[in-house]
Amino acid sequence: MTRKLFVTTALPYANAAFHIGHIMEYIQADIWVRFQRMQRDGDAGREVHFVGADDTHGTPIMIAAEKEGITPQQFVANIAAGRAQYLDGFHIAFDNWYSTDSPENVELSQSLYRKLRDTGLIVTKTVDRFFDPVKGMFLADRNIKGECPKCGAKNQYGDNCEVCGAAYQPTDLVNPFSVFTNATPVMKPSEQYFFKLSDPRCFQFLKDWLNTPGRLQPEMVNKVSEWLGEAGEKLADWDISRDAPYFGIPIPDAPGKFFYVWMDAPVGYLASLKNYCDKKGIDFDAFLNDPGTEQIHFIGKDIVSFHLLFWPAMLKFADHPVIDKLKVNVHGFLTVNNEKMSKSRGTGISPLRYLDLGMNPEWLRYYIAFKLNSKVEDLDFNGEDFVARVNSDLIGKYVNIASRCAGFIAKRFDGKLAPGLSEGAQTWINRALTQDVNGVVVERQAGIAQHFENREFGKALREIMEIADITNQYVDENKPWILAKDAEKTAELHDVCTTALILFRQLTILLSPVLPGVAKNVASFLNDGAFSWADTQVFGDAVSHSMLGRTIGAYSHLMTRMDAKMIEALFDAPQAVVAAPAADAANDAVNGAAPAAAALVAITPASAIEELAPEIKIDDFLKVDLRIAKIVNCELVDGSDKLLRLTLDAGEGRLRNVFSGIRSAYQPEELIGKLTVLVANLAPRKMKFGVSEGMVMAASGADEKANPGIYILNPWPGAEPGMRIR
Repeated sequence: MTRKLFVTTALPYANAAFHIGHIMEYIQADIWVRFQRMQRDGDAGREVHFVGADDTHGTPIMIAAEKEGITPQQFVANIAAGRAQYLDGFHIAFDNWYSTDSPENVELSQSLYRKLRDTGLIVTKTVDRFFDPVKGMFLADRNIKGECPKCGAKNQYGDNCEVCGAAYQPTDLVNPFSVFTNATPVMKPSEQYFFKLSDPRCFQFLKDWLNTPGRLQPEMVNKVSEWLGEAGEKLADWDISRDAPYFGIPIPDAPGKFFYVWMDAPVGYLASLKNYCDKKGIDFDAFLNDPGTEQIHFIGKDIVSFHLLFWPAMLKFADHPVIDKLKVNVHGFLTVNNEKMSKSRGTGISPLRYLDLGMNPEWLRYYIAFKLNSKVEDLDFNGEDFVARVNSDLIGKYVNIASRCAGFIAKRFDGKLAPGLSEGAQTWINRALTQDVNGVVVERQAGIAQHFENREFGKALREIMEIADITNQYVDENKPWILAKDAEKTAELHDVCTTALILFRQLTILLSPVLPGVAKNVASFLNDGAFSWADTQVFGDAVSHSMLGRTIGAYSHLMTRMDAKMIEALFDAPQAVVAAPAADAANDAVNGAAPAAAALVAITPASAIEELAPEIKIDDFLKVDLRIAKIVNCELVDGSDKLLRLTLDAGEGRLRNVFSGIRSAYQPEELIGKLTVLVANLAPRKMKFGVSEGMVMAASGADEKANPGIYILNPWPGAEPGMRIR
C-alpha cells in the first residue's frame, strides 16, 4: 500500500514576521518531507503533501488593523506578502500556504462545531470574564498576562504557561493585566459556549489515544497523562467562544458570538489541505478516509495542551477521520548560548538578517539538523560551534572530496569517469557504505534512512560523516595529486578519482534532504536526474555501475567556508549617531546596557534649549538615511523601565527591531499603526535586551526635569513607509 502523508506545522500568528523558532520548526519538517519524497513504496513513489497557513483570527489582529485604518483581512494579507522570502530563502518547500480566514476554514470549523453540538458536548454557561475598563472590551486569553498559577512564572498568557506547560483559565492568573493598556482587568458576566472536555467520554478516549504506540513521544505521553489525572478529574471544560467585537468565524445560530481563535486555528491544517486538493484535483474526502493516509504534525512544546487535549477530543467526537491518522512530533525551544529566546526581550536571531548577511541557508539547515533528535529537548545555537561544525563537516569533509578529485577528471580524462573499478576501489566503496552488525554485513543507508524516518537527524548526519571520513581516508592514502605526476599511473589516477566521486555522489544523496540546494547543483555537475533513495543501494554493485563511464560536467565551488566574523555581525548592534539624553545614558550605564537607539535631541520651545551642534556640510547630512517607517508593533521590554521595543516597516520587504527609550512618554498601544522617522543606515548594535536595527527620531528638552516630555516624530498624513526624508 502506498503511504500517503499529510504533513503540517504549527500555524504562525499573522501579526508579525517569522522568527527563528518558526524557521527551525519548518526546517525540521521540510527535511523529513524531503526524505519521504525520496522513498518508494514498491514501484510507486510515496505521496506527500506539505501544507501550512497563517493563523489569522483574534483580537490582537483586529486591534492592529484598526490602528492602521485597514481591514483585518488587509492586515493579514500584508503579513502574508512577506512570508515567501523566508520560506524560499531557507529552502522550505510547502506545497500550499493558506489562511485560516478562508471559506474552507469557515465551512470546516462550523461543520465540526455542529457535530460536537449534536453529541451533547457543547454547553453554554454564564461566566465572569476579564474586561478591560480602559479599552471597553472583553479580553481574550492572549490579551491578558500575569503570573502562572502553577509555577509562578511572570508574563504568562491567560491560556497556558510557556515555562511549565500548564493549561488554565485566564481568571486563574495571579496579578493579571491587559496587554493593550496595562490596566488591571475587571470581571463582567457573559454567556459563553464551552466544549465539555470534562465529559467522561473525553477522558477515556484521550487516555486510549495518547497511549496508542507511535502516536507521540513517550515523554509527552507521560506529561499529558499528568494533565488527565487518574480519572479525568483534572480536565476542565474549554471556553470556545468570544464576544463581539471580534475578528473570527461566527458561531452558528449564536448572534454576536465567534469561535475563539484556538477553536478554528487547528482546523486550518485541514482547510489548507482542502484548498490544495481542490487546486490539484485530489478528492479531499477520499484522501482523508484512505487507510494509508497519515497526518504528521510538528509543533513546539509550548502549545501541546491544545494539540494533545482539545484538538484530538474535538476531532474524535466530531467523527472526523483524521483522528485515527494523527501523529504529533513535539520539539523543544531554540536557545542561544543556552538562554531561552524571547520576543518580549528582543533576544534571538533574525532570519532575514542571517540571509541579508549572505550567510548560506544550508549552513543553518545542517546545523539545526545535526542537533535535532526525536526527543522533546531544547536545541542550542552556539556561534563558535556553528562555525566549527559547518567548516569541519560540510567543507572539510564533504565538499573537499569533490574539490580534490573532480579537476583531474576534467583535465586528464575529458570529464569521463573510469569504465570500471579495480578490486581495491570496490573494496573501499563497500567499506564506506556498509558495516558489520553482529556478523552480518548491512548497508549503512538503511540505518541512516531509519534515523531520518524517526527524526533522529543528528544520528543520521553523524553516520553520513563517517562515510565522508572513510572517503577522505581513501583519498589521503591514494594521493591523486601525486599519482597525477606519474604518467605510468594514469589508470590508477582515473580509478581513484572515479571512486571518490562515486562516494561523493552517495554522500550527496544521503544529505539531500538537508542540503537540497547543494544536491541540485551536484546532480547537475554529475549529469544526474532527481536523486532517489534507491540510488544508495550498495549490494549488486548498483552504486558503482550507475556512474561508470559517465561524462560529468565541470566542477564549480559548491559551498564556501564560514567566516567567524559573520557570527559577530549576526549579533552586532548600532553605534549611536547622536548621544541619548544624558539621564537616559547614565541609567543605561548603571544597568549595564548600551545607550538605547532612542531620542535624538531637537530644539523645542522650552525655557532652556540645547546648544546647537557644530556646523556640518550637506555631504555630512546626506550620509544619514532618514526614512518614513510604520510602527507595526510595540511592546514593553522585560527588565527595563525606560525602553520600548518597536517593530518597524520601512518599506524594505522586511521588518526591523528597534529599541527606544520612550517608555516614560508612551504606552505601546498608542504607537502601533503610527508613522515615525527612522535612521535607516545606522549599524545594528547588540544591546542588553537584543539587537536594535536603527534609531527612531524623537524630541526632548535639554533640561528633562524642567521639561520631561519626549515627543516621537510623527510625519504628516500621506507619507508612506520607505519614503526618504531629504
